[in-house]
Order: sequence, then C-alpha cells, then structure tokens
Amino acid sequence: MEDNLKRLNKFIGETGFCSRREADKIIEEGRVTINGIVPELGTKVSPDDEVRIDGKLIREKREKSVYLAFNKPVGIECTTNLDVRYNIVDYINYPTRIFPIGRLDKASEGLIFMTNDGDIVNKILRARNNHEKEYTVTVNKLITDRFIEKMSNGVPILDTITRKCKVEKISSTTFKIILTQGLNRQIRRMCEYLGYEVTALKRIRIINISLDVPVGRYRDLTDAEIKELNDLIEPSSKTEEASLPKAETPKRRTEFIKKDDPRFKKRGDY
Repeated sequence: MEDNLKRLNKFIGETGFCSRREADKIIEEGRVTINGIVPELGTKVSPDDEVRIDGKLIREKREKSVYLAFNKPVGIECTTNLDVRYNIVDYINYPTRIFPIGRLDKASEGLIFMTNDGDIVNKILRARNNHEKEYTVTVNKLITDRFIEKMSNGVPILDTITRKCKVEKISSTTFKIILTQGLNRQIRRMCEYLGYEVTALKRIRIINISLDVPVGRYRDLTDAEIKELNDLIEPSSKTEEASLPKAETPKRRTEFIKKDDPRFKKRGDY
C-alpha cells in the first residue's frame, strides 16, 4: 500500500495544475482538501483519495505531456496568475493548461520553457552543475576589460558573491554571459554594481536548447532534445525522480502571435 502513496505536492504537480513549488503554496493557504479534510505539507495520498483544489476535483493527468520552447517578448510577465496584466499564460493562449519553468524578467526577452508537467521543474532546477543559461546583454556605456574580468570572477550582490561564469565581449556595448545560477535579476544587479545599466537582455539558451524562433513564437521540443536534456541533467540527480520522462513524439509546431491579434489587443499595448 505504501508503494501507491505519493506526496501531495507531487500528485498535484503531475496533474498539470501547477508546479510542485506552487502546490506547496496552495496547500499552505488551505485551498487543498483530501477527502474533505485540509491536509498539512508533506501529506501523502493514494490513488483512491479525493483531492480537490478550491473545491474542484483534480485527477492524475491522462493527456500527453507538453514541452514548449517560447521566445518571450519584453513586457510579458512569467506568472500563472491570470489577474496579472500581460501574463504569459494568456499571451500564449495554449489549448491546454501550461506554466513556465523558471522565470525571465518582464523587461527581458528570450527563451523560456512552458509545460504541463509539474514534475519537470524540480528535475531541471536540481541539475545545478549542468543548468547553463546563456544571455546576450546590451549596456549603456563602453565595455572595458575590467568589466569583463569582474563579471567573470564574481560580483557581490544579494549578500553573496556570484559564481564564476563565462563572459565574452561581442561589441563595444554588448556581451554574452553564461550563468549556472539564477539569483533574482542577477545580470542586471551585477552590471549595476559595476556602474552599468542594462538596456536590453535576451536569453538565447537553456542547457541544450537554443533559441531558434522569433519573438512571440513557440515550438514543441523534439524527442531528441528531451533525450539529450535528460542525459545532461541525470548526472546531477540524486533521486530516481530526477529523470526527465521521455515525451510522446511531439509534433514540431510553431505558432506566431502578432501584436494585432485580438487576444493580445484586448489587453492593450505594452
């Protein structure tokens, strides 16, 4: 019987309702019930238990997992809160419920993963050593050798020193940076500490997936990409849960959402 039990946040994540981290929040808020009783964090459920969120019954996911690579425009906020103007879920308007893996600042653009698999969030974030994120950054004044050296070797922000990272000058005011950590507004804070202001920031790669669609477009990750992603993050995993499940032959699809699209226009311009 014990083998059939799973933690409540994992169960909720696997339904595609939200990520495990978000599940913990709604459990703490008392919005979840198991057989009519409000549970505590860490509670386990069986297949026979009735789990409800805000009174609505949720079930284990039967639909195919969705993994998207989306090129987020500036002005779109990475939140599942539909009350937030210009939220990423409304902008994409995908036919099934999906949510972002991680975040990308509202003022930034570029690659972000979208999924209905709540378990993949922990799997990717657990892969600390191989979780590279690559950005191109434009700043408001000339880039010096000292700036590149300081950015590469670590900058004191948020009561810590940033990890050493790869930084490459592209032009007089643009550089490329590869991070393996995700502090809040990290690149902007690093630049600010050194007296620079970021005027444009674009994420162009997450682990093995590079940005290859225009702003406002998304596509499905291929089987080969997901297999490679799994191979890269597995060495950093410490539990069997940390393996990314293989996707079911996703069709490579691209959709473009124009600024004059009615669903975007109804929220106004950003």
